Amino acid sequence: MLQALARRIAPLGLPFRLLLISDTLMLLSLMVGHVAVPWWVATQGGAAELAIFAATLAGASFIALPLLSPLGDRISKRHLIAGGLMLMAAEGVVLAALAQAGYYHLSWVIALELLAVIAMAAIMPASLSIVAELLPPAQLTEGLGLQKSAQAVGRLMGPVLGGAVLAAAGTAPTLWLHALLLVFAALLAARIKTVAPEQQGAKKHFLRELRAGLAAKWKMPMERGWTFVSFLVMIFFGPGIGMLLPLKVQSLGLSAVWLGACEASLSAGLLLGSLGGSVWLAQRIGRFNASLAAILMEGVVMLAIGLNHQPLLLVLGFGLFGACIATVQMVGQTHRLLAMPQSYRARMTAVNMMAMQVAGVLGPGLAGLTLLRSDVDAVYGLFGLGLFMVGLGYLLVPGYRAFLNLPHAEAEGHYAKHYPQLFR
Repeated sequence: MLQALARRIAPLGLPFRLLLISDTLMLLSLMVGHVAVPWWVATQGGAAELAIFAATLAGASFIALPLLSPLGDRISKRHLIAGGLMLMAAEGVVLAALAQAGYYHLSWVIALELLAVIAMAAIMPASLSIVAELLPPAQLTEGLGLQKSAQAVGRLMGPVLGGAVLAAAGTAPTLWLHALLLVFAALLAARIKTVAPEQQGAKKHFLRELRAGLAAKWKMPMERGWTFVSFLVMIFFGPGIGMLLPLKVQSLGLSAVWLGACEASLSAGLLLGSLGGSVWLAQRIGRFNASLAAILMEGVVMLAIGLNHQPLLLVLGFGLFGACIATVQMVGQTHRLLAMPQSYRARMTAVNMMAMQVAGVLGPGLAGLTLLRSDVDAVYGLFGLGLFMVGLGYLLVPGYRAFLNLPHAEAEGHYAKHYPQLFR
């Protein structure tokens, strides 16, 4: 299997291979940090301070994403990713030093983690759109699949590694590991050679560029409808793999081991789908049909989870969840990136991420209100039904089916060809 994977990666070039390793290390480090920092806050400050910590960072991320998104279209994505990772590494070093010294204060932790939020707001749109600058259109689907696979490996291994080091050595060593992994990720990202963005060096006003990216999203009917339906989908989907999962595990009287097994199964399904399963399905039934089927299957799986009381079936269900996620991301993201003008990719990607973050706040809130009147099984079922119904909304998005079914060559530059006035 490893030899087959190496043969797939080799033709894509050294810059892309460096991106894969850097992305893996970045996600590995982030997951280690997501284990260590909240644990530190919870043990030192309690549940109230943990809630303040989480809410503050979520709000900051929502603001930072759209504001910093033009950076990815103004300067080199390589420099942006490497610089952001080094800023996060420096922040990690300070956090680790504070933990090593036994000094904890919530305001210091929040202030430092806000630096990481700002860095990630600049990194993520650039990271998600840089593949289109490293590979030709014919290799983009393959490249995005491998990038998702690399990220899934980091997400899969990060909590295990972070939890093991935290249990064996404590908070400070775990934070030192978090910082060290970020340093290696930054050094690799700095070596990635990309094509310079079209707008690099242009002397356009920053806020004007930001408005141009938002206007482009709003004035194209397909993009507007695509983003809106995806927003609704995320409201119902997010709680299913987030806050409802531990409650479901607890309702079955299971230990935290089963919670970890479900999360690992989700990452494994995402990995398998990214490694070729989603591409195989799209080739068999078409891109639009594959994407729509995967979204509707997510709703069916959530409904089944609500009805299920067998631990093993719960784990298998989350594996199927992961495969569906990979299919939706692979089929839609490839064409979407190709359609966007290169100088708008980071900004338009950031708008998508911002919409998903808003949905990521509304979804748990709606689930929490529903839990006041129903048990977790019923909420899972209702949210699964809701996901299935809003997923059918993709059938109503103008031009969406025809666009997804376009060959890669015709999808490239699609937005600028049909809406040249928006991308001057």
